[in-house]
Amino acid sequence: MSTPVAPSHAGPHIHEGASDRRSWWILGLIGLAQFMVILDVTVVNVALPSIGKALTFAAADLQWVVTVYVLFTGGLMLLGGRATDLLGRRRVFLVGLLVFTAASLASGLAWSPVALIVARAAQGFGAALLLPSALAIITTTYSGAQRTVALSIWGAIGSAGVAVGVLFGGVITTLLGWEWIFFINVPIGFVVAVAAVRLLPAAQPLPPARVKLDLLGAATVMVGLVMLVYGVVGTAQHGWGSGRTLLLLGVAGALLAAFIGIERRGREPLVPPATWRVRSLVSSAVVMLGTTGILVGAFYLNTLYLQNVLGYSALKTGLSFLPLALVIFAAAHLASHLLPHAGSRVVGLGGLALTAGGALLLAAAPDQASYTTDLLPGFLLLGTGVGLVFVAVTVTAMADVRHEQAGLASGIMTTAHELGAALGVAVLAAVAIANGNPVSGYGNGFLVAAAIAALLAAVAVVALPALRPAPGTQASMH
Repeated sequence: MSTPVAPSHAGPHIHEGASDRRSWWILGLIGLAQFMVILDVTVVNVALPSIGKALTFAAADLQWVVTVYVLFTGGLMLLGGRATDLLGRRRVFLVGLLVFTAASLASGLAWSPVALIVARAAQGFGAALLLPSALAIITTTYSGAQRTVALSIWGAIGSAGVAVGVLFGGVITTLLGWEWIFFINVPIGFVVAVAAVRLLPAAQPLPPARVKLDLLGAATVMVGLVMLVYGVVGTAQHGWGSGRTLLLLGVAGALLAAFIGIERRGREPLVPPATWRVRSLVSSAVVMLGTTGILVGAFYLNTLYLQNVLGYSALKTGLSFLPLALVIFAAAHLASHLLPHAGSRVVGLGGLALTAGGALLLAAAPDQASYTTDLLPGFLLLGTGVGLVFVAVTVTAMADVRHEQAGLASGIMTTAHELGAALGVAVLAAVAIANGNPVSGYGNGFLVAAAIAALLAAVAVVALPALRPAPGTQASMH
């Protein structure tokens, strides 16, 4: 990765042993911003019936409340990462935060389906700026064992935020109304913005002549990803072999191929071709994409199963996912201690094996499953596995990335996370409804999830480096 960037963008480090309390405050600030954005991937799911009724959504259009957010977030993430490197991490972080917060207010105030979908797209744009700049701040602020701890916490929030979103969605929708799943972001965003101005160092901006964003490449990859997800989402209704599906996937393939050509010929490419030769980053992104797809797809299938088959309320559904969220955090904490001793490949493989095992347990659930005996063991295994994998690949991905390109690398990882979320729901949902039986379809969906975990394990064996970061015993933040 060789695109030159002014050294001033690297920002100061908080080295190991530093007695600076800002280290914890910055990590808490970035973690809160990330949690707010990741939460919005799933917090809406439980509230969808209430939103559809209040705004008179057509049944076929309701899924776009979730999908448009993920598409804009994932589709623009590479642009956000590149902008982070060129324009400065704090500046992009603040702009993304303000856009996201304002769009959250607009979402809660939406008066029609179109108004809500437009506001959700704006939320996705803000998130596409916010997430890569936040991860780049962590990567360039901490070093050594502190970086392992910070990235472990980032990985835990990324996975557990998906789980907590379902819980919060049920609680907030039941107690306050669907609007408050968006309104809650407004005071949080304001507090984070004020704290960011005080805590995050400002970078010297690059000269305007050097700030050149590859807008053609950004537009091409975004539309290509949108066509890809739109085509996969439609398979639930139209099938994989339909003309519509084949056309959309063909257009997506052509656009993504065009993006590769644009990047190879461009003077200021969005993603320099050398980026794809950084094995630790690329293999981690692949595993991140697939694991996120399994996790978010699992929440989607279980939300439908708990409410439509077992008759759970929105609140009870949300509370049912609390053990899963807790075990993800616990596993992420465990991973930060295991990495220096076992290495990232072993931790990642162990996590994928547990993820596959959890999916198989859920696939074996009977028609009228008991939550405690049939579902909870699968939740705990899957959550433990995901927590281990997310930390292993997050730490590994950033290991060989130079500070001046931390934004781009962060954009690649967060793109993998968001794209995985969109594709995971689309693929597992399409499998689950293929035979028209919600119970057997639930099992089929988790069989596919287990197969995906096995394929990711093969990728990890071949390509994931065996990184051993600095021992966690030195990683305390004062």
